[in-house]
Amino acid sequence: MSLYINSPGGFVTAGLAIYDTMQFIKAPVATTVVGQASSMASVLLAGGDKGRRTALPNSRMMIHQPWGGVQGQVTDIEIHTRELQKMKRI
Repeated sequence: MSLYINSPGGFVTAGLAIYDTMQFIKAPVATTVVGQASSMASVLLAGGDKGRRTALPNSRMMIHQPWGGVQGQVTDIEIHTRELQKMKRI
């Protein structure tokens, strides 16, 4: 399978669904950046098989720590914090 990436990123849950599928299928997975692979899209780039991850010469990648905003009761904030910490370990 070949995945061509040109994305500023997006929701972590949607990106992880794609990533999990890439890991689940039996076929080799090649990833190529054709513009940008930022944020969650950089994780998809890394999800390609070793030796099959490439980028065109003028492509750009950007990686950052997970972030988000939350409001509500203290317990809601604690739950959100734990979820962000789990995502950081992925």
